[in-house]
Amino acid sequence: MVVEIGVVGKPNAGKSTFFAASTLIDVKRAPYPFTTINPNIGIGYAKLKCVCKEFGVQDNPKNSFCINGWRFAPVELMDVAGLVPGAWKGRGLGNKFLDELRRANALIHVIDISGSTDVEGRPLEPGKHDPLEDVFFLEKEIDMWMFQILQRDWDRTSRIIDIKSSEKVKELYERLSGLGIKIEVIEKALQELGLQNKKASSWSEDDLFQFVSFIRKESKPMLLAANKIDLPFSEENFNRLKKELGDKYVIIPMSAEAELALRKASKAGLIEYVPGEKSFRVIKDLTPKQEKALNYIRERVLEKWGSTGVQQAIDMTVFNLLNMIAIFPVENENKLTDHNGNVLPDVHLVPEGTTAKEFAYNIHSELGEKFAFAIDVRNKKRLSADYRLEHRCVIKIVISR
Repeated sequence: MVVEIGVVGKPNAGKSTFFAASTLIDVKRAPYPFTTINPNIGIGYAKLKCVCKEFGVQDNPKNSFCINGWRFAPVELMDVAGLVPGAWKGRGLGNKFLDELRRANALIHVIDISGSTDVEGRPLEPGKHDPLEDVFFLEKEIDMWMFQILQRDWDRTSRIIDIKSSEKVKELYERLSGLGIKIEVIEKALQELGLQNKKASSWSEDDLFQFVSFIRKESKPMLLAANKIDLPFSEENFNRLKKELGDKYVIIPMSAEAELALRKASKAGLIEYVPGEKSFRVIKDLTPKQEKALNYIRERVLEKWGSTGVQQAIDMTVFNLLNMIAIFPVENENKLTDHNGNVLPDVHLVPEGTTAKEFAYNIHSELGEKFAFAIDVRNKKRLSADYRLEHRCVIKIVISR
């Protein structure tokens, strides 16, 4: 499967800078609202410990890359147009923005933690705007967008559900399937909200909204990326955000500008830098301007916060919010190669709990259909079809002939 992450937030919060830093794709960035009109779609990477050093091999990845024993597994990032209040009604680019999030597995909400932009993204003096407002308004916009989709024709839909009461979950699933909602999430929502035995036609507007809000939280888990962490008022606002919402959200301090500068400097051969690390090494003579900029990043971001936060935001979204695991498939269990001789060529991100046979289908339908068993390369044990794979497992899939 392809992990798809929506990068969301109000205009001018730093979404496109985050996207550019994560993908090194040049995108239009400017300090005014609606710089992003059409979605920017590109490949970012989740970082995990590679297995190459454990097995003592030099890998040559094909679908990913490895730096100093760190494997970077691909994920799809979608940087979409900024949300403003009333977006669910179509204000700004709201409907366009929200429709593009239908297929996202999770959301990274980029917040201007310095408070230097108002709720619509217009520039202010740092500290003049409360970043907590941005969290609450964005939650509301997505909830209202989903609410109005379900509310449309609800009278008719609810009557059908009541007639086919035994198929309530199925009917709701079909109504919401275009939003990427899983059927088990609908079952959980009905159970936890006490709606499973209540006639749909008697649901109040509040019942409907609570149902929508529940499935949004379950189906589109959101991480808060507190951007512009190096600016005045940012630390104070960040600490307050953690205090108010730390039990509800994963919150990462971040400087997308710093990460973008480091990745560009690394690409230009000026420094050695592994994304997500707390330091870098200068390997080429710098101009005074370059030295000043890199010293600022070292002192104000890396030494203070431990990283720029960009890589951590992706990693936490993939491995903590979505509970994904990484699997390394090989065809030759002794040489750790594919049929072309590439060593540890691929890494696949799949949901925790994925079985060996499900993983085979994930690679190719024919592998799943002809699945006989899998081999755990570490201990050479046979794995049955229903064996649940573990993070960083290296396996060979054996098919029936």
